[in-house]
Amino acid sequence: MADGNSANSEPPNREGAWAQQAEAELPDRREREEIERCLTFGLEAAPTINDRRISTFVRGELPHFAGERGTFLKCPFVEDVSKVDDAEVAIFGVPLDAGATYRPGTRFGPQGIRRSTNLFGTYNYELGVDLREQLNMVDIGDVFTIPGNLEKSFDQISQAMAHVVQKGVMPVVLGGDHSIGFPTIRGMAPYLDGNIGIIHFDRHVDTQESDLDERMHTTPWFHATNIKNAPATNLVQIGIGGWQAPRAGVKVGRERQSTVITVGDVERVGVEKIAEMALEVAWKDAKAVYLSFDIDVIDAGFVPGTGWPEPGGLLPREALNLVRMVSEPGLAGIEVVECSPPYDWAEQTALLSSRVILDSLATQVRSGKLGNKKASADRHAWGP
Repeated sequence: MADGNSANSEPPNREGAWAQQAEAELPDRREREEIERCLTFGLEAAPTINDRRISTFVRGELPHFAGERGTFLKCPFVEDVSKVDDAEVAIFGVPLDAGATYRPGTRFGPQGIRRSTNLFGTYNYELGVDLREQLNMVDIGDVFTIPGNLEKSFDQISQAMAHVVQKGVMPVVLGGDHSIGFPTIRGMAPYLDGNIGIIHFDRHVDTQESDLDERMHTTPWFHATNIKNAPATNLVQIGIGGWQAPRAGVKVGRERQSTVITVGDVERVGVEKIAEMALEVAWKDAKAVYLSFDIDVIDAGFVPGTGWPEPGGLLPREALNLVRMVSEPGLAGIEVVECSPPYDWAEQTALLSSRVILDSLATQVRSGKLGNKKASADRHAWGP
């Protein structure tokens, strides 16, 4: 044993005890300033959030799975979301995978999608569009989601969506798992003068009432179509099929008269006829149409980085052609979901996710539905 009079007689936790006391001497001024800035520029959180230091949009250190400052296509970043009304299109991320029933990782989807756009320029050859020159688009960061609580996350998402839509700005949402389809529609619907149609690309119907006793990524359209002005008769689902379509959801779709189009249907009649049908159903007695694109609608060989891959889906060329066709009359908003970077070994899933958004926006610019609003504030801006 060591001599009790030696240096080894010091308390074993000497460093731990010192550090515990040292923390009390550290300042916290910058943390308090950051919290104030987050609440000022990122909006106060939804009423169900108990910790009132949390904002609706991420503007500070927390949470660590969100808030990366790289923007989509390197477009301008607007820190003060109260000033988003100066833009025509606002990109924001929803980093959530608490609704995933199989592979997690979609909380990193917004990061992965934004990062993938570093490979792209702002000009598209075939469409003859340059988004930097023609579209007043901004990125407003990520929604502050609560990983352990889906319902509180939904409240945050709905509040974020409502903020953008009521400002007269088109939302583009980077998911996140597909459970976000319900709160995005819930946040948008009150600000639309009439019904909203939903064009939903997916291999899975996502229309069951609950999954594992919660509103998961398999349930958004059951709950979204309970909203008065988002009827299931205006829900069109493209690409459905395979071995992962729960019968409970199929029953709901049959009872509520939603329209289901399989990959076989696309092969049989071609993308032009499918797009024509989708637009007819979604726009019938509706004032607006929302595009919800689950990246797993594309064959799993092309999109390995997703929460529930399904072989036999659409080819990328088919999917992008369909997106362009259904976007031409204009959209109320876009969401791309289920991109899971931890499984995306060559970023190909993120690349296709960003292409869906870029092709849709460029098509709407070309058709004259977007590209009509100049920035008026004194800021770094894109567009006319």
